[in-house]
Amino acid sequence: MKLPPSSFGCPLDSLLRVLAGPWTIYILCRLHKNGETRFGQLKRQMPGISSKMLTERLRSLEKAEIIFRHQAPTVPPQVTYGLTTEGRELTTILDQINTVAIRWQDQETKKANTRIQAKETKRRTAGS
Repeated sequence: MKLPPSSFGCPLDSLLRVLAGPWTIYILCRLHKNGETRFGQLKRQMPGISSKMLTERLRSLEKAEIIFRHQAPTVPPQVTYGLTTEGRELTTILDQINTVAIRWQDQETKKANTRIQAKETKRRTAGS
């Protein structure tokens, strides 16, 4: 895997610099879910991303050897992107982080609902 150099000499810093780019995690999730995917299909699955941004992110991930790019010798050329072994390893970790994120989001939703119910109860008892 080719990661950018870290000014701190920290491999984790190098990896997070690649992953922290806009749209990067979402691209990895799409490739993880759908397998090898053509550029146009990826773009349609990601409303709001420009072709330029998608190209930049894909090149960055390819340079880091997290994804691969395959161009079939056809006219017009068919280019597909997919996860490398390292990319698949990374998505395993991202799945675990996603599980934590979902749990935290659910906890926040429950807290917010509890606050709303408490305000409604207080409003009802004040009006009685």
